[in-house]
Amino acid sequence: MKDFLASLVPETKIFYDLKDCYHFLNGNWEPAGEVFDVKLVAWILEPTKRSYSLEDLAEEYLGLRLSSLPPGLGAAARALALQEFYPLFRPELKAKALERLYFELELPLSKVLYRMEKTGIKIDVPYLRQLAEDLKEALKGLEAEIFLLAGEPFNLRSGRALSRILFEKLGLPRGKKTPKGTGFSTDVEVLSELASLHPLPAKVLRYRALYKLLSTYVEPLPRMINPSTGRVHTTFHQTGTATGRLSSSDPNLQNIPVKGEEGEAIRKAFVAEEGWLLLSADYSQIELRLLAHFSGDENLKQAFQEGRDIHTACASEVFGVAPLEVTPEMRRLAKVINFGIAYGMSPYGLSKELGIDLKQAKAFIERYFERYPGVRRYMEKMVAQAREQGFVTTLLGRRRPIPDIHSRERAVREFAERTAINTPIQGSGADIIKLAMLRLDQALRKQGLRSRLLLQVHDELLLEVPEEELEQTAPLVRKVMEEVYPLEVPLEVHLAWGKNWAEAKA
Repeated sequence: MKDFLASLVPETKIFYDLKDCYHFLNGNWEPAGEVFDVKLVAWILEPTKRSYSLEDLAEEYLGLRLSSLPPGLGAAARALALQEFYPLFRPELKAKALERLYFELELPLSKVLYRMEKTGIKIDVPYLRQLAEDLKEALKGLEAEIFLLAGEPFNLRSGRALSRILFEKLGLPRGKKTPKGTGFSTDVEVLSELASLHPLPAKVLRYRALYKLLSTYVEPLPRMINPSTGRVHTTFHQTGTATGRLSSSDPNLQNIPVKGEEGEAIRKAFVAEEGWLLLSADYSQIELRLLAHFSGDENLKQAFQEGRDIHTACASEVFGVAPLEVTPEMRRLAKVINFGIAYGMSPYGLSKELGIDLKQAKAFIERYFERYPGVRRYMEKMVAQAREQGFVTTLLGRRRPIPDIHSRERAVREFAERTAINTPIQGSGADIIKLAMLRLDQALRKQGLRSRLLLQVHDELLLEVPEEELEQTAPLVRKVMEEVYPLEVPLEVHLAWGKNWAEAKA
């Protein structure tokens, strides 16, 4: 039985996982009065837990071991446990000023996500079957090339076997140890560094990328199709991240490659129904816009307010040249610096990312802060706030505890500082796109449109739109998303559409 028994609290209905209840009752029901979702509230109050299962919550907060009860008592005990959470969690929700986040965003979003999950998305199975064959042929070719370079065949999916080839047979320089310390790492970072010294590591990276595409998406997706709908129905998780970002599973859409051949290849498999189109609405550089908003830096704000390319503007400032003199390489470096700063990247991290020495990286960052002093002040403010309060907040008041900010271990403390800097930016991005989903769902329904939300991935919303509604839906989507929350700089949304997701990303 599902955990959605009403409590004895007057005018309040207490649930565990309301979205799951919508599925159980096929959405043909709306609870009256105050609705209290224990799972959702527990996550909002403490977003860094590993588990929000009812069993774990009951043991931690109530001292009850539900899993050890006889089957006959289990359902009743779970229902009674749900009631016990209300007097524990409800006052805390108010004390931490999280009521609006729960009642006005996360709770109503549960119904939107339910509808998205129920709708699902169509998959082009013949295309995937052909893609699988093509990938298998490409993998065979890569395998042969790798074995030729190695001088012998070996298990390509064994880190230990690859380590032997790279470091013992080929004599390439060893890097960091594996997490367990049993050998030398062959992860992406190590192979990327070694790629400049020998062709084999680059071939292995390509092999891994294609194999992951085949095993994670191309072969499993057809098996995930619901026979009654002919569509794939992913599951969205509201409680999956500490920043507020949604996660998804079966399939995990958040890990689809964003760019490159792999990303385009898999997106071609997601298609619209006959007579419909897929409409992609993607927030442009939302995290850098939020950095400008939070930092209040005049140069950064001005670049966005004037509609300039932010990476070209940054390159112009950092390298001291006119915008028209910015080279593609300068812009690439500026892009890495921009996003690196937003994520609290250290000079060491920047040097690794750009492939430059530490002194150069420090000089780049210092030059950046000279031109954007507001960003430095913002970073210092966030770290100070985390030290003083033990948490940082997003635009909508979402809290992220930073318990390691006082750690005596330097690496742990510095990671906590980077988290304090990035969480208000990344978490506010999550706030904005969730708010956009809620408002867009309301707007589409209010105007009686058949257009519907299908997916949310990173900073992008994907809709399925009847061809005859595109002219009405596209400007509505742009208006809702760009006006959803007032910032110091304008929000900008890129729209594209087509018969498949790859066309809609073009």
